[in-house]
Amino acid sequence: MSFEQNLGHIALRYNGLAEQACCLSCGGASELAKAQPGETCLDLGSGRGEDILRLAEQVGPQGRAYGVDTAEAMIERARRTAQKLGIANAQFMQAAFDALPLAPSSIDLVISNCAINHAADKNAVWREIYRVLRPGGRFVVSDIYALAEVPDEYRSDPQAVAECWAGAIEKPVYLASLTQAGFADVTIKEESTPYPKGKIEVASFTIAGRKPVSRCACGH
Repeated sequence: MSFEQNLGHIALRYNGLAEQACCLSCGGASELAKAQPGETCLDLGSGRGEDILRLAEQVGPQGRAYGVDTAEAMIERARRTAQKLGIANAQFMQAAFDALPLAPSSIDLVISNCAINHAADKNAVWREIYRVLRPGGRFVVSDIYALAEVPDEYRSDPQAVAECWAGAIEKPVYLASLTQAGFADVTIKEESTPYPKGKIEVASFTIAGRKPVSRCACGH
């Protein structure tokens, strides 16, 4: 099964969950992020919009909050909720995580809950997060990692993919992608006990880091 077909199954699952009340996240990224008034925030995999609407209230009228998701029904649900609550500084967009419709160095804070593991090229996603963050900007991301390489039989299983673990990579590989993208001060904020999925074990964790502030290279 191709990656494009798997994406279709993911979208089908989350479109079907758009009107339900179940929890779709794997960690506490939004709670740990501590958005500040006036900041511009981005949520990758914003789902029904609960986290980004909370961030929009935290940053206040001088700030802004963007939610990005691949499921059309989730975007529509989030927009309806924002309109109903009168939250004008939140915007929701349907886009791929590695091709964000945002200007370089335009975001102060990126959060995500159990979404980046779906990406076929996670390095490309982290490079894109680095691109849109301002120098000194930060991320707080909750995600799933695998304790051993996920067997091919699960990587091509639409059910396992949609359950948020078949696309997981091993922890050292995950952390290396952050270093390769250029992030500094990467820390693990919280981490679960491993639990079984298929023939392997996985775990969830919340990681944080920042985009370094550029320094003058002129020797002064």
